[in-house]
Amino acid sequence: ISSCQLARDLGITQKTAWKMLHKIRQYMAMENNHTLSGEVEIDEAFVGGKNKNRHKDKKVEKCQGRSYKDKVPVFGILERGGKVIAKVVPNTQAKTIVPIIKEKVELGSVVYTDGWDYSGLHGKYVQRSVDHEKHFYGTTYVTDEGEIIVVSTNGIENVWSHFKRMIFGIYYHVSKKYMQRYIDEYIFRFNTRNYSDSQRFNLLLRNVA
Repeated sequence: ISSCQLARDLGITQKTAWKMLHKIRQYMAMENNHTLSGEVEIDEAFVGGKNKNRHKDKKVEKCQGRSYKDKVPVFGILERGGKVIAKVVPNTQAKTIVPIIKEKVELGSVVYTDGWDYSGLHGKYVQRSVDHEKHFYGTTYVTDEGEIIVVSTNGIENVWSHFKRMIFGIYYHVSKKYMQRYIDEYIFRFNTRNYSDSQRFNLLLRNVA
């Protein structure tokens, strides 16, 4: 919920409620620090308002697509059927992205990308890609050994879709300064999606302890 709603519920000021929520997010961040393996999907998201919705004097030129002149770039890795991690990054260049993959994904894992070839992963990971620019969104095939291969990044794109809905639906606007905290909150919720409310609460208390 928003800090305004929490302030009304608890009978405190909005500033106090805002500080309380950020203190909670601080301990939610521990769930955004896993090592992933097996089949993982990677993708970047650019979080920020649409240029067409801005006032005339606040529009930013040439900010569409993968531009982050007016948006916050976020890099995410999803283990299929498992957990996800996401970090705010200064840019989406390979020299920034590849070290994160090497740190958070076990060697030998299969990495699915959205068409960008990360040369730094060659020889260490199996890399499979889709190419959205050519309207290739994925395919499924069976190897000679009977293994079913699903080439797609739909899973991590679904993560970003839900994250952006959370921002727009609850907080509406988040500053770049505090973006990582809101990402940590969302990742905590996503990674505990199969937990009961009491299990989530106990996990948060253990993180605080």
